[in-house]
Amino acid sequence: MNKKYRKTIIAGNWKMNLVPSEVKAFADELRAFLPKARTCEVALLVPYTHISTLRRALKDNRIGFGAQDVSARDKGAYTGEVSADMLSDMNAHYVIVGHSECRQYHGDTDFTVGEKAAAVLGKGMCPIICVGESLEQRERGLTMAYTTYQVLAALSYIPEGKERQIVIAYEPIWAIGTGRTASPEEAGEVCAGIRAVLRAKRGARAARSVSILYGGSMNPGNAKTLLSMPDIDGGLIGGASLKPRDFSQIVDAVALAAQEA
Repeated sequence: MNKKYRKTIIAGNWKMNLVPSEVKAFADELRAFLPKARTCEVALLVPYTHISTLRRALKDNRIGFGAQDVSARDKGAYTGEVSADMLSDMNAHYVIVGHSECRQYHGDTDFTVGEKAAAVLGKGMCPIICVGESLEQRERGLTMAYTTYQVLAALSYIPEGKERQIVIAYEPIWAIGTGRTASPEEAGEVCAGIRAVLRAKRGARAARSVSILYGGSMNPGNAKTLLSMPDIDGGLIGGASLKPRDFSQIVDAVALAAQEA
């Protein structure tokens, strides 16, 4: 599948780290490390409280930004929730939906993930839809069955013709924050399987246009090999995104991987 039809994206997920007063110093350090000529799109997904500060700090630096979750509801009596309209008003570009930690700690289901993705799309932003299996599911040979179901459930909320406006992130739960990474072959196989699901459900044009990211302890040491896989179009980066030098080295790896393709 030719990568020229879709974006390569390196997206950092800060999770619940840093405080707003630390954002500008981080942005200044990152700016110094990032290559001037980039062969991919770069984004940072941060806590809601950091978005305005990050937007100002990254002005004119060609770095996207966004949030790590969103409400499926438009507005109303939903104390503690943040709507897609609120994020859009802050000029957010991307919103993560269905991260395994939100599924585990906040009770997100495959269907609420679809609702959230639709809410994000409806406000002109790009949802990064996370899917992935547990260690037990992998060991029992259920990786593709489970991941396929998650993809299909999310797609059921995405209108026909809007597939190009979504991103899917494959994040094996057993590799998130553990330092354990799926081998390039394992990650590539699942990402290829996800693209096959897209092709079967929405056609070849949609399948070749959707960026599929790998999220599971990608770091400067393994990024180039992972990004060399034909169906891995970038990374959803956790811990390494909090280290400007490491994050920039992953961005550099995109160009290195392309040279060997």
